[in-house]
Amino acid sequence: MKTAELPRVEVERQYSDVRLLAESSSVQVFSARRLQPGASCVALKCLHKDTTKKKDFFKEFCLNYYLGLHPNIITCFDEKFQTSSSYVFAQELAPSGDLSQLLGEDGLGDARTKRVAEQIAFALEFMHRKNLVHRDVCLENILVFDRELSRVKLGDFGSTQEVGALVKKLKVRSPWAPPEVSVAVYNEGYHVHSGQDAWQLGILIFLCLTGSHPWSSADITDRHYNSWVAWLKRKTTKVPLRFTCFTPRLLRLLRRLLEPKPEKRAGVKEVYKYLSDPWLVKDMNPFHSVLDNIGSVALSGQKKPLLKHIETMLAELLRHHLHDSAACDERNQTRNLHSIPQDVVDSSNEDISKSRSFLVHSQTSCT
Repeated sequence: MKTAELPRVEVERQYSDVRLLAESSSVQVFSARRLQPGASCVALKCLHKDTTKKKDFFKEFCLNYYLGLHPNIITCFDEKFQTSSSYVFAQELAPSGDLSQLLGEDGLGDARTKRVAEQIAFALEFMHRKNLVHRDVCLENILVFDRELSRVKLGDFGSTQEVGALVKKLKVRSPWAPPEVSVAVYNEGYHVHSGQDAWQLGILIFLCLTGSHPWSSADITDRHYNSWVAWLKRKTTKVPLRFTCFTPRLLRLLRRLLEPKPEKRAGVKEVYKYLSDPWLVKDMNPFHSVLDNIGSVALSGQKKPLLKHIETMLAELLRHHLHDSAACDERNQTRNLHSIPQDVVDSSNEDISKSRSFLVHSQTSCT
């Protein structure tokens, strides 16, 4: 179809109940209802004309329409048009939004994370068989159809390229980018390969289980990434602190997906081998991860939010202690559930005292 055939339509004349769902500098997404009797709601993806070439709009539309037959890829309808300011096409509406809206500080848990990982791996495997690489797997691009995550779909194919394509490094999501992309010079080229999706799938699994990224950037300037690489290369037997809540089986999977060398990195199908295994260590004490997160903020040099972050982390530490105490009371039925046991209070005070000492040192380092 020629790009000149794109019809001119005003959204208000074709749809009702138009409501903004999400927006960025170049894209807006609205929910809307077709005006035909009994018509369902759709999502309208509007790409701004001043930042999007018409050929790029058609490329994304055609890819989404072609791939949308897969059960875990968002369906794209044959509705495309332009307004005075945007190019627009219609997709199915995900009633529960995207995955970023469901992820809390404690993550999604073992079962729900596995559901997401299996379905997204299935979608990516389908794309890879067609020699296509998504290149932008992230929370915002995973659409949710129920809160138990038994049905999620991959969306946004604006960055999708064929395997082997030479692309320029422009804007990237640093915590998601594999090392071969992180080290590339801005505006210079690198080649696309399916291992880039496998890396982002590994980051997705970590994020869904913990509620945070494993590192800020996959390069040598990041101490958390350096710890991971040192462990992978067996320079140390100590599992990186942020990975200590994972079982040996999950660590084995992440070794395969978060392999720095692209040629040694496993494909997305690797996930299927580990779905029947537990991924999280039970009754993991959060104390060390709390200190690690506080230390990361202190070392970043961001002084203003430091105290607020400290308060949040210490409150989270105390909450976990109280939760563990309540669980123990329920099992043994020997303690008063309406009071906090003195040993828990003493333990909490001791841990908080350690935290404060660590923080005083961190603040001194910042200044």
